[in-house]
Amino acid sequence: MANKLQALCTSVFANIFRSFALEGPRDTVSSMASLVAYDDSDSEAESELAGSCAAAGQRKDSCVTVEPRGQAFASGVLDRTGGTLPTKHGSCEDPAGQRLPLARLWRSDPGSCPSQRLQWPRTEPDVTFPASGPPRPSLWTSHAPAGHVPRAAACLKQVRLSWGTYDPPEPPFGAQPKPETPGKSGSSLQKKRREDCIVPYTPKRLRCSQALSTETGKNKDAEARDPSLRPPRPLCTAPQVSEFIQPYLGTPYKETQISQKVLFHLRGHKGPVSSIQWCPVFSKSHMFLSASLDKTFKVWNAVDSGRCLQTYSLHSEAVRAARWSPCGQRILSGGFDCALHLTDLETGTQVFSGQSNFRVTTLKFHPKDHNLFVCGGFSSEVKAWDVRAGKVVRSYKATIQQTLDILFLREGSEFLSSTDASSRDSADRTIIAWDFRSSAKISNQIFHERYTCPSLALHPREPVFLAQTNGNYLALFSAVWPYRMSRRRRYEGHKVEGYAVGCECSPDGDLLVTGSADGRVLLYCFRTASRARTLHGHTQACVGTTFHPVLPSVLATCSWEGDIKIWH
Repeated sequence: MANKLQALCTSVFANIFRSFALEGPRDTVSSMASLVAYDDSDSEAESELAGSCAAAGQRKDSCVTVEPRGQAFASGVLDRTGGTLPTKHGSCEDPAGQRLPLARLWRSDPGSCPSQRLQWPRTEPDVTFPASGPPRPSLWTSHAPAGHVPRAAACLKQVRLSWGTYDPPEPPFGAQPKPETPGKSGSSLQKKRREDCIVPYTPKRLRCSQALSTETGKNKDAEARDPSLRPPRPLCTAPQVSEFIQPYLGTPYKETQISQKVLFHLRGHKGPVSSIQWCPVFSKSHMFLSASLDKTFKVWNAVDSGRCLQTYSLHSEAVRAARWSPCGQRILSGGFDCALHLTDLETGTQVFSGQSNFRVTTLKFHPKDHNLFVCGGFSSEVKAWDVRAGKVVRSYKATIQQTLDILFLREGSEFLSSTDASSRDSADRTIIAWDFRSSAKISNQIFHERYTCPSLALHPREPVFLAQTNGNYLALFSAVWPYRMSRRRRYEGHKVEGYAVGCECSPDGDLLVTGSADGRVLLYCFRTASRARTLHGHTQACVGTTFHPVLPSVLATCSWEGDIKIWH
């Protein structure tokens, strides 16, 4: 019975094989591929093995030859592309010549193990074809779509790991590789990567030095364009005392003599001169300070030569006030740019620089503590600054709009401030007495007339002070509480007319000097309030006058025209 069944099966397979040989292997395979076309995704190792076997047999003729009768016909290997690969019963032969079934070969392949499937694909050499002629078509590549690369062939490519680089696409499997051109190695992505590269870290010390060098270069360019922006140089002063001042040092001040002639006519400012002052140190009193609305202040030798020693351009707006420090080595300046600068004359550096919240019109150093100064201006507050801390330490607030002048009393424990209030009820705002330490008002019922007081001056020997009023007269007040005004003594004859005309007492206290809006300089006797001398010095308003602290016959005046005259 078994023999009959075996003969029947043999005859059936022989008929199938005969029809296959007559119709052609390709048509049969195509029909079988259309019926059996599915994706064998169970094992990557099977695809790798099939691809390697196909690549190895691609050099030979892949057309299936007719087997002799009695040999079993394999059903075919499924390709990933959707076709079936008809193979012989033993497509891979062992060295002994025995044919092994593919199923057994796959089971014995270590790549079919699940742990091996997760491994990275092994690098294998690329397969190239001889250049003698195009290879003959095979069954497993004849029906693949154009440009398709089988999975088994893709696994044969060499895996290249890169970070941030771009590799050009490799040629299709089986094509002749083209040599790379060295000039075209840099692609657009590589150029973009170079442009967007990460900036290397720069230490903070180097960053500060680079920023400083850049700022220095910008400052040099700005200084080259505008010479006025250059930092001031050290002041070149004569080491010896002036020969005119030397005889008066160490001796009591003599009686003040009335000046009659002009010694020097100083022209250098391009705008009105707002304030003038001699150096308070007797041995250096040949130096003379002037501030102007042309944004500068100058230091002159106004005794020996009348020459300008140094010009300081530290402000961006008009310089309204400038004062010597009591030590005679520094100058404090303030202006309409709201800036405050304390300049050292020997080094030319800024010892202190501050920014106020209002335009500065007046400055005064504390008579005892030289590190403190008081400033006022276009604000309802008067502020006290500390040079060491560089900040405001006290504030004195009143219901006013502008502070015109400031005057210290009683060795700095009290000070006076004159304001621009001139209404009917302005008796509590024209002149105000303040306690320096507590910032409290001591008295506000000092001046009861409807005039403003643009300048104040303290008498050097008696406890009284003078107030320049816009009523064209000088008023005399007591310097102690309750600060009563003298009704008997009044100095009249000059004109103020809205100018900030200054006034001052001589060092011995016998004479008073004041400017006038018509350019005259008037000197009064302090005791009698009579006019001692009138000097016709300027063509425009004379706004500043000051006596020399050592020389008894030297007087300095300045005008709205911008010139300065030294009288003797």
